[in-house]
Amino acid sequence: MHIESLPTDQQLISQPSLYRSLDMSRAGLEKLRKNDPTFPRPIKFGESRQSCAYYIVGEVKSWLEAKMSQRGAA
Repeated sequence: MHIESLPTDQQLISQPSLYRSLDMSRAGLEKLRKNDPTFPRPIKFGESRQSCAYYIVGEVKSWLEAKMSQRGAA
């Protein structure tokens, strides 16, 4: 199976690509992960702290949509 054949919401985005697309720094993304328990957890391929972290695109989109709806309700 090729990644391109997965539905967009099931595809993975690397941590550096994610913080760039959210217009954040790496430290900003780490703070967000620590301070917001609703933020999606990464998937790591390996046991090392230095293993690459990936996020499921659909989970990140759902999180963003929830944040936008909270903003509208406030």
